[in-house]
Formats: sequence, structure tokens, C-alpha cells
Amino acid sequence: MYKLLAKLNKLLLPSFTKQGLDISKAKKWQMAIIGYRAYVTKRALGN
Repeated sequence: MYKLLAKLNKLLLPSFTKQGLDISKAKKWQMAIIGYRAYVTKRALGN
């Protein structure tokens, strides 16, 4: 299930790394997306 979510995230959610976002200047909604993507990626790699 998490592998599917990870693929959907890659297609639908923005990549802040490619945009050159500075984490210290990220807005709350950007931090929420970063945290969500990290959680899903960690779970997808763990299974």
C-alpha cells in the first residue's frame, strides 16, 4: 500500500528539493507535505 502511495506522491505532490526550497524558510503547509512524503517513503522502503 505504501509503495502505491509513494508513486502517487511522486506524481501529484511538488518536489521541494528540485525547487531549491530552504527548509528553515518553509511554510507550515510545505513542512507538512515534506513530513508526509518522508513518512510514506520510509514505510514504503521498510516493507
